[in-house]
Amino acid sequence: MKIALDGPSGAGKSTVARALAKKLGIIYVDTGALYRTIGLHAKLRGVGMYDTERIKELLPEITLGMEFINGEQIVTLNGVNVGDTIRTGEIAMYASSVSAIPEVRAFLLETQRKIARENSVVMDGRDIGTVILPDAEVKIFMFASPEARAERRYKELIAKGENCTYEGVLEDIKLRDHNDSTRKTAPAIPADDAVMLDNSSLDIDGTVDAAIEIIKSKVQL
Repeated sequence: MKIALDGPSGAGKSTVARALAKKLGIIYVDTGALYRTIGLHAKLRGVGMYDTERIKELLPEITLGMEFINGEQIVTLNGVNVGDTIRTGEIAMYASSVSAIPEVRAFLLETQRKIARENSVVMDGRDIGTVILPDAEVKIFMFASPEARAERRYKELIAKGENCTYEGVLEDIKLRDHNDSTRKTAPAIPADDAVMLDNSSLDIDGTVDAAIEIIKSKVQL
């Protein structure tokens, strides 16, 4: 079974996808972590997030690994577990930028499809239902207002001890929304057959329950 969960930054896709996978007993694949890891490598190599040509030149030296330990996804960069180093606001912006590069998307496409061929998965990202898994049995496009997403993200970052402001987080989210939805390669837009799920006023449990109902309407559980 393939479940595609798409939507903008900060909609809670990763948290919801992880919970869905646990409830359904299948594998969760955080594709954004792969783009974040490429962004991390660019940063570590001193390459700017908008330096497309240099980022493309870095791809041959990148080896990504993905393991599932006790149902949790572990991503490695050239053999090293990246852990939470890819979960900062700066790396999120790098991820948005590198994901707009066709060569980067091609670099990761087969990795993602291979996982879905070999396992039942919940896969979240920006273009899972439109590009990565167009044959997914269930496609959900999860979204929330920029303000609701900024509030959630701000609280997460503060809890991690990062120095940030709500206004700054909101500005970043609006910028990512614009970049992700208007890029020429695999824009973050709903698949024609995706079910829209607005979770602006829902907590995580409510969102998961709503997603489960959508899944039940599409496949036999």
